[in-house]
Amino acid sequence: MYSASKGAINGVMKNMALDLSPKNIRVNSVNPGMVETSIFDNGIISPEQLEEDKKRYPLKRYGKPEEIAYSVIYLLSNASIWMTGSNIVIDGGYTLL
Repeated sequence: MYSASKGAINGVMKNMALDLSPKNIRVNSVNPGMVETSIFDNGIISPEQLEEDKKRYPLKRYGKPEEIAYSVIYLLSNASIWMTGSNIVIDGGYTLL
C-alpha cells in the first residue's frame, strides 16, 4: 500500500507539473526518509530498535526536521526557479541500497 500510494502521489505531481507549467506554476515534491521527531517518544519502538534501524542508513542516523525544511526553503526560493516535476529525496542515502 505504501509503495502504491507513493507512486500515485509522484505521478500526480508530475502530471500537475506538466499541466501547470504554461501558467508558470512549478510543482515539485520532497520525499524524506525517517526523520527523528517526538513520534518516537511514545515508546512503541524501543531505543535499541531505533539504533539498530539507523545502521541500515549509509549516514547511520535519521534526518532532522530542519534538514527537510532546508529543501523546502530551496524550493520556495528563486534558486529553484527552473525546476518543476522533480522529486527531492532526502533519506540519508537509504534509497542507494
